[in-house]
Order: sequence, then C-alpha cells, then structure tokens
Amino acid sequence: MPEAKKPAAKTDKAAAAPADSEGSECRDELPDDETVPGGQSELTGLFVERPESTTVIKGKNITFVAKVDSSDLLRKPNMKWLKGKWLDLGSKAGKHVQFKEAYDRNSKVYTYEMSIIKVVEGDAGGYRCEVTSKDKCDSCTFEVTVEAVQEDNHTYSHTHNQSPLPLSFREKKARDEPKEDVDVWEILKDAKPCDYEKIAFDYGITDLRGLLKRLKKMKKVEPKKSDAFLKKLEQCYSVDKGKRTQMHVELHDPNVQVKWLKNGVEIKPSAKYVFECVGNKRTLTINKSNLSDDAAYECVVGEEKSFTEVFVKEPPVTITKLLDDVHVVVGEKVEFECEVSEEGANVKWMKDGVELTKDGKYRIKKDGKKHTLVINEATIEDIGMYYVYTNGGESKGELEVEAKELEVLQSIADLSVKACEQAMFKCEVSDEKVVGKWFKDGVEVKPGNRIKMSHIGRIHKLTIDDVKPQDDGNYTFVPEGYALSLSAKLNFIEIKIEYVPRQDPPKIHLDTSSTGSKNTIVVVAGNKLRLDVEITGEPVPTVCWMKGDTVISEAEGRVRVETRATLSSFVIEGAERPDEGQYSIIVTNPAGEDRAELNVKIVDVPNPPENVRCMGVGEDTATITWDPPKFDGGAPIKGYLMERKKQGSSRWTKLNFEVFESTTYEAKKMIEGVFYEMRVFAVNGIGISQPSGNSKPFMPIAPTSEPTRLTVEDVTDSTCALKWRPPERVGAGGVDGYIIEWCKEGEDNWVEANKEPVDKNTYRVKGLPTGEKLLFRVVAMNIAGRSPPCTMKQSVIIREIMEYPKIRLPRQLRTKFIRKVGEKINLVIPFQGKPRPVVNWLKDGEPLENKSVGIRTSDFDTILFIRSAERDHSGTYTLSVQIDNMQDKADIHIQIVDKPGPPINVMVTDVWGFNAALEWKPPKDTGNTDIIGYTIQKADKKTQGWFTVYEHNRRPSCTASDLVMGNEYSFRVFSENICGLSDEVAFSKNTAIIGKTDLEYNKPAFKEKDMSSSPKFTAPLVDRVVVAGYSTAISCAVRAYPKAKIVWMKNKMIIGEDPKFLMQNNQGVLTLNIRKPGQFDGGKYSCKAINDLGEDEVECRLEVRGTGTHTHTVTHTLSHTHCHTHTVTHSHIDIHGWDWKGIGPPTWEPGFSPQKGLLQKCSLTGM
Repeated sequence: MPEAKKPAAKTDKAAAAPADSEGSECRDELPDDETVPGGQSELTGLFVERPESTTVIKGKNITFVAKVDSSDLLRKPNMKWLKGKWLDLGSKAGKHVQFKEAYDRNSKVYTYEMSIIKVVEGDAGGYRCEVTSKDKCDSCTFEVTVEAVQEDNHTYSHTHNQSPLPLSFREKKARDEPKEDVDVWEILKDAKPCDYEKIAFDYGITDLRGLLKRLKKMKKVEPKKSDAFLKKLEQCYSVDKGKRTQMHVELHDPNVQVKWLKNGVEIKPSAKYVFECVGNKRTLTINKSNLSDDAAYECVVGEEKSFTEVFVKEPPVTITKLLDDVHVVVGEKVEFECEVSEEGANVKWMKDGVELTKDGKYRIKKDGKKHTLVINEATIEDIGMYYVYTNGGESKGELEVEAKELEVLQSIADLSVKACEQAMFKCEVSDEKVVGKWFKDGVEVKPGNRIKMSHIGRIHKLTIDDVKPQDDGNYTFVPEGYALSLSAKLNFIEIKIEYVPRQDPPKIHLDTSSTGSKNTIVVVAGNKLRLDVEITGEPVPTVCWMKGDTVISEAEGRVRVETRATLSSFVIEGAERPDEGQYSIIVTNPAGEDRAELNVKIVDVPNPPENVRCMGVGEDTATITWDPPKFDGGAPIKGYLMERKKQGSSRWTKLNFEVFESTTYEAKKMIEGVFYEMRVFAVNGIGISQPSGNSKPFMPIAPTSEPTRLTVEDVTDSTCALKWRPPERVGAGGVDGYIIEWCKEGEDNWVEANKEPVDKNTYRVKGLPTGEKLLFRVVAMNIAGRSPPCTMKQSVIIREIMEYPKIRLPRQLRTKFIRKVGEKINLVIPFQGKPRPVVNWLKDGEPLENKSVGIRTSDFDTILFIRSAERDHSGTYTLSVQIDNMQDKADIHIQIVDKPGPPINVMVTDVWGFNAALEWKPPKDTGNTDIIGYTIQKADKKTQGWFTVYEHNRRPSCTASDLVMGNEYSFRVFSENICGLSDEVAFSKNTAIIGKTDLEYNKPAFKEKDMSSSPKFTAPLVDRVVVAGYSTAISCAVRAYPKAKIVWMKNKMIIGEDPKFLMQNNQGVLTLNIRKPGQFDGGKYSCKAINDLGEDEVECRLEVRGTGTHTHTVTHTLSHTHCHTHTVTHSHIDIHGWDWKGIGPPTWEPGFSPQKGLLQKCSLTGM
C-alpha cells in the first residue's frame, strides 16, 4: 500500500551542520505562525505514537498509525477515529475506510490503524483520534490535505535542514547578497494572482505549487455574511437508525418562506418529514431515520442556500447462529450457514484474507436473517478456514475435503468351468455411480451373443455362456476414474472320457489352499458362498453334506446343495453368523467311501466401541477414551476413527483419516468455551462399524493465567494481609476463587491458608509463626483446575510494625458540631496505631457514663452514637488513643439546640399619626443558641385577623406603620433562632388606638383626553401565494380616530362593488375576501385608510398559481385614461374600467343589456 508523503525526519546532527548557515537565512522568511515540518512535539498521556498531518495524492491509499501503552491500564482502551468535531468514522467502515488493531503482549502496546482507500477530495480536513480507558483519556489531531494528480508529480516538501524555497532561489539570494533584503512574501500577498508567475520568475522561485500553497495558509479569508441566515445548518448531523433527528436554521426575516431539499429534490411535509416555524427559527424533523435518509440536505431562502449532510449509523449486526465445521468428499456440495440479528444485513465472506464474491465457484444466498455460502463442487484447494464478518461480530468454520476412495465390497473370484457351461464374474463396489470396463488378457471385452455385461446398483457382472476353450484367460474389471483393478482367472476344464472296465472308489478333490488355512473357508457376512467340490468314482458316488449331525438337503433354500455327475456345490446365499461351524462331505459308491471336513468362518464388521468419555480438557484440546467393541467381527481390530460435533449441531467432523490404534485420543483445534460431543468407529479388515453412542457434552477450557501484583498490605505478630490483581487471561471458565499458600524461606513445603477458594482479591492469613521469614503465593481456581502460582519475590518477616497513635479527625468535627433536639448523631472517627491502641472518651473532663451515648470501637476507628439528641448531650467530648506512653487527643464540641421561648414584656410605648412603637425583652430560654430575630404581627379589634408586620427583626423593638385610622390594634411577637420560630408567643400588654383627624378631600377637575389620531396600520398586509379556484383573503389592522375611510385597490385601481370581492371591517381589522381567484386576480393589492388627520397605506403582492381554464389576458395600449385590462376566456370577456376612446363600443348579444358592476357577453370591434 503506498504510504502518504510525510515530512522528512532528522537523520543525524553531522548531516545537518553544514546546512545551518544556508538555512538560517531562509528561516527568517517563515511567518511566525509556521513551523518547520519534521519537528515532533513531546508525546504525553496514553499515546506512544500519534498519527501525523500529511498530504496525499488523489486516488492513492493512506494509512495512519496510533500506538497506546496499556501497561498502567486495568482494561483494554477504547479507540475512536473522528472527522471534524464529532463525526465517528466507525460508522463508515467499509471498502473506503478500514480499521485494524493489534496487541503486543511483551510491550503491552496496542497498535491501531486507519486506512483510507483511494483518497477523494472529500477526505480532506481535520481528524482526531481519541483513546479512553475508565478514568483516563487522551486525544490528538491531525490534518489531511488532498492534492490533484499532476504530470510532473512535484510536491511541496522539505526536510529540517532545507528552506521551503527551492535551492535555485537560495543560490540567487546568496549571489545577490549586497542587494537590499526584500520580503518576497509581503510582495506576493499584496500582488494580484495574475502577477504571481512573474514575481516568482524575478526572484528565482521555481516551486510555484509550494508558493501557492503557502500563500493560501498566510491569507485569512473572512467568512461571508449571509443576508438571509442568522444561523445556518451544522456541517453534518449523525443519527442512529430508527431515531429522530432535527435540523435548525435562524433567519433574519421571520416572515420569509423556506424550502427544504434532499439530494436536490424538494421535501414535502408528511408524517416522516415535519416542518416547524417558530418566530425566525425553522426546523426540519426526520422521524424514524433509515438508510435512505443518509443524504445531502439544503435549506433554501430566496437565492441563498445552507447545506448539510446527514449520516445514518446502523446498529451493530451480531451473528446469532455461528458457522459449523464441514467435512465433505471431493466433488460434493458445501454449504456454510449462519444467522444474523437483522434481516437484510450485509455480511462479508472471506477465506485466507481474501473476500469471496459470487462467481462460478461460490454462490452467496440471503434468506431473511439467514446467510449461506455455497461451494458447488469441493476440491482439495478449498480446504481451509472460512470467515463471515458483520459490523458487530464474526464467526469461522473449517472445511475439510477428503479425496475420493472407492471401497471394494466383493472382489471377483477365479472360476473353473467345463465346456458348454456358463461362467459369471461378479464384483461389488461402494459407489453405485461408478462405471467400468472388462478386459481379457489386457484386451477390452466387447459384448456379443455369448458375452453379456451388466451394472445393477453397486454390482457389476460379466456373463459368458457356452464356454469354449478360447475363453480361458485372465479377466480384469477396471473402474473409471480410480487407480484400481480387480482380476480373476477363468480355467477351462476339458472332459476326457475313459472307459475303465473296473470300478474306482470315490474320491473328493477338495482344494482350500487359497483360504490361508487347511480346510477353512472365510466368508464375509452378507456375501454368497459357493464351494464346488469335484468328485470322482465309478460308478457315480452318492454325496451327502452335513453340519454336525444335521444333513443339508438339496432342496431350494438359502443353504443348499447342488449336485451334478462329477461336481457337488455347497451354496450359502447371504452368509450369516449362525452359518459358521464345522461342515462335512461324505461320498460313497460300491467301491468304497471318502470323507472330508470343512470349517466355515463368517466374518463381519465389528460392533461399535462402548463407553466413550472425556477424561480431561485443555484450552483447545480434550482427551477422549473408550472401551473396545465386545465383538470384533471375527477379524482383528485395526484401529478407530473419531468424529466430533458442536452440541446442538447435526454436522460431524472427522478427526482422523488414518486408523488410530489406541483407545485414547487427544482432540485438538477446538474452541474454548464451546460444548462438543464425540463418537468413535471401530475398523477391522472387513469394514467400519456403526458409530458408538455420543459422549457426554464437554467443554475445552484451560486454567487462567497466574494472578498478578501480589503485595503485602499489613503484618502483625501472627497474621499477614495480602492483596493481588486478577489474572490477565481468564478465559471462558472464569475464576471461581483463589487459594493462598505459604512456606518458610528456603523450604518447599507449601501450606494452604484457606481450604475453600476466596472470591475477593484480598485475604488475611492467620496463625503464622512469629518472627519467621515466609513466602506467599496465590493460585486462581476454575473448572479446569489450578492456574500457575503468583509467588512473592521477597520474604516477609511476621512481626508487628510499631506505629504511633494518631487520630484522623474529620473536617466537619474540627469546628462546633451543631444538631437539633431529637436528631440522630453518628460520629465515625478513624485513627491509626500499632499495636492496637487503647481508646478512651471523656465529656467535659469526666468519664463518659451517660447510657444514652453509645461507643463502638474497632481496630481502625471509633463511633460515638446518640439515637435521639437532648440538650444535656451538649458539651466538649475528648477522644484519646494511647499505646504505652504515647498518646493522641482530640476535642469535639457538640451543641444541641432547640426552639427558643417567647419574648418578655411586650409593650406599646408610643402612638403617633398612623404609627405605633413597640418594645420587649429577649426570652429567658434562647434554645441553647443565639437569637437571630423576631417576627411581629398585628390584629385590629374588629376582624381579629393577624397580619405580619416584620420578619427577622433583629432588635427588641420596632415601629408599626400604615395603621388604619379609627382602629384599635394589638400586637404579638415570636422569637427566632436557627431552629425556627418559638412555639409560644408573647402578646402586647396594651393596645394602640389610631384616632381620627379632620381631613378634606379635594377632587381634581376631570380633563377629557384627546383620542384623535391619524390612521396607522398596526398589522401590515402579507404577500400571499394561492391556488387558482380556491377562495382566499388578505387582511391587515388599522388604528384611527375619528374612524377612517377604507379604500381597497388592485394595481393602484380602486376596487368597486365587484361581487368577486367582499370587504369587511371588524373593530379595525380589515379583510378583503377574493372569491375563487383566477390568474388575472394576481397583482399588487393595497389598502388605504383616510381621515381628517391624515392617511396611511399598506400593500402586498398576491400570486395565483395553476389554471382552471385557458385564460388570456390582454392589455390595450390605445389612448385611455386608466389602465385597461380585460380577460378573454372561451366563453366570456372580463372588462375592468374600459375606456372606449378610439375603439368601437361592444355589441351586446340579443337578450343582454349592460349593467353597472356586472359582466356581460359581448363582442369587441376595433381591437
């Protein structure tokens, strides 16, 4: 993958030294806000390596790398790649943007990569990568600049010892040293773009591309202000699929109309797209967003537009049904099937890192949530691991392809046939579809009148009728497509007739040498046995076949005897196990008797193995054992074949293709945490047994890794407190608990401190020998067993460490502790000290003996508890902790407060005018705290209703004002502290009487207000767009006195008593109703209000869209005094204010006469 062009980094100091003198001159030319590329800032936070800003050619690929150190992190960090402020690029993962991550266990560094494939111009901009882990976070930003492809392929780049200006420019400046220094960049900033090339030529600048790029950075372009928008749309919006999103704009004119477009097409209001208009704010709401809403949107106001883009993020698609392993034979069909969480989701199939697509070999099917990868004909090259990916998960399945093997179930046998008899060769193979050819002595046999060939199912036959001497030879059957051949010999027997005048005793000619043992015949169960025995003797002997003492008859049956003159055949059709045993043949004639014994042995496939069980598991392995079959089929067991499958699946996977001789097998390449089942086949010389019963489900699982960071928290004379971190690798078995062990230094006799595993990561080991140096270790336990131990590197001396006593007084107890009566007090005061200090409590210097105050003390804190506080509990409590002659003390001041009592001796001391002065004395009981104020209330004798005069009055006196003349008032006072007002109240001992005085009211003269005003429109007319044929109205509001005269005009012409228009005036709200407007009713409407004091006018524009009939508007231009507009339709002419000067008057049709204000049918002349 081509890497992006990056600024050159420093190589060595020696190479940079010669360039200092030359580069120092050019560095003065750089602006203050630019830095030399290549200089890297010091890395801080979580990042070990950060992505850098870069420039890339359009169409190329680019990769950014970030590395994060996780040695101090408790869990895996979370990395986000963002574009702009908040656009998460994880939702855009696909062919264009790809992500990759890796982890190095040795350095504990995570490496994250983001690749942009075939960069386009839209990829330019600012990016940010953000890493978070619990309470830690770090981020960094970088820029991507996209350049167009150019023929010369020159880019503007420089190293640390070079100036941004080209070498030719630096050389020219060196030669022209005596000349006055000129700031080229200031000249270029003030120059026109058309003069850039000339200035560059004059000053020797050859890199025009770099020049323009730098000028672009130096110039600051002020954003153009919008005339229509106060606030435009955001740059982009991101929304989850199925959620709602809103887009807002703010306008200068709250009455202006806006349009919303999606991909250039106007959006119509609906249940999905909702338009809102509140003041100058316009809102577009998209409900239940889906992938079709991922588009470009724009808001149009007049000629101005505001653009944005909406990104719809799909929820992660998970795989609900994983792939199963598949085992097939070459040429068979393969199907990998999985199910995902959503219908119509996109999945990606891969093998060996290459994505699989639809072609002649692979077919990909989708059926709702089910996705299937089909391989039509499997080959050896298809063996491997297949993966299916979604944006929220992945699964894998292994394909094993076995080469085709043809199994011979029954081979052809040698035949000895006499002349004119029939010879039949017969064989049986395992595949019914296999065809083959027959050969005799290497020459293919052709069918004829005597020779016939047949293929029925798995059986192939060659039949030769009327055997002749030339048929003698070797016959071979060759299956097509297999390196296999079956051969047998046909022996032709000549019959010679000899005339012997004397008698011969009978003779049995029995040949069983080919069976391997004397007179023993081995038959495969289910096959046919035919034993032809030649018998000689004169006269023809009598033949008798027997099994034990039972005579075998010559009748038709499965076991029978066929006898001819000199040949006796023993036949067993479909041999069975009961047919096994000792057989005898007896031949007799007058010349004597002969006898032969035969042993028939029936062999079969063995019984299936028994008691298949799992003896142990590992991380991805399992040890399986089983018992041999009880019956071996009459042939020795050669070995076993094993198969496994995932629990719940129906697909079995072969584990070995060569027979395995032992009864214990270790299965490998299993997935940890998945339940499996096993079964076993037994194999002998005859074939493969039926499968054994399935084993009980078992799960490959491994012990965890060792715990980490074992440290000592505390040590006493006989105990030691330990703590540790969980294992880094836990696995599917989890952690059931921990076992803690200890031993003396230099020994290896480890003692378990706990019999049952502990769940927590801390434990105090008790009963340890004092003064000994001990080593400790921790082992994690799960279903798979013990993990490797985490052993403490240094020994620990079991001896209590002396620590001075010290009280850790909480901050709130360092000042006075105030509580109300009845409240609960619970003070927890921690302390430290070793050995455990003695804790004492005192109150006001005396031992604390109050039973209502509870004290509880532990090894590290003491608690003072009062269930219901009383005022007697107030005082100074002293806590002391003491170890031998060392002591620490702390005083705690507790104040219990209550509501105060009432004030004393409330008196009205003076009355004047409408005022009364009151005085009182503070209460005797202040509630054990300061009085913060008083509340004074008054009541007159008539109503006896109390009203508050003052609240929180701090002084013991006040003045009540605004009293009503002629009333007599009494007063009451409440005292107040931090608990509130007193429950009791103090009443004044005397009253205040407000006497009447002689007052006279002078009524002012009434002055009538002048309400006259000139007309003023308080609500203007608003431009309207209406549809032709639908009645509409325009309205405004006017204020005037005296009442104004209202005049409505259209195109500056007064609208008269036209029945098409209805004018209304309701309390100054003016309305013009237009009945079923046509296109001719469009134009500029105005409303004028006139009275004696002046006039005012407002206007608006009415636009009529759509036509109901074909209408033509004609404007006459002859001399007239008014604007003449008439509308001609198919049936009539509408005439407004026609001036007949220069035009012949209309000729009215019979039956019509012109009436004022009415439209009549007529014909015009002179037009």
